Amino acid sequence: MGARRSGREAALQMLFAVEASGASPDQEIALFWRHFEAEPEGKAYADELVRGVTDKRDEVDARITSASVNWRLERMTRVDRNVMRLGGYELMFRLDVPRAVILDEAVELAKSFGSEESSAFVNGVLAKIADDVARKDLDR
Repeated sequence: MGARRSGREAALQMLFAVEASGASPDQEIALFWRHFEAEPEGKAYADELVRGVTDKRDEVDARITSASVNWRLERMTRVDRNVMRLGGYELMFRLDVPRAVILDEAVELAKSFGSEESSAFVNGVLAKIADDVARKDLDR
């Protein structure tokens, strides 16, 4: 598993815990790394994602809400919601990461941690967000 992939997986787990516990991102990051290890690059990327998603959560949530037809954010599963927050954040603010990579990684996270329907739902919402923010891969 690549460093960024493992970083995204760790970030998803931390975001899930932040939402469930109400802990601050920094508290959850410290707690998580007390129990798990990671490559330095993956750890740094995970920490950046957790802080970035929580700092920009209102903007990211607004994009998710706008892109998800007939689904309120509160009705989404915690896993789906946080996978989309990760992907939405990367689409909106990590312009160095290609669109296709972001979508593929989000779908894989949804398959690993979500329900049977999660990957299609996450893919559809994030593809709409990517279109809305005009994210295209460099070779397109």
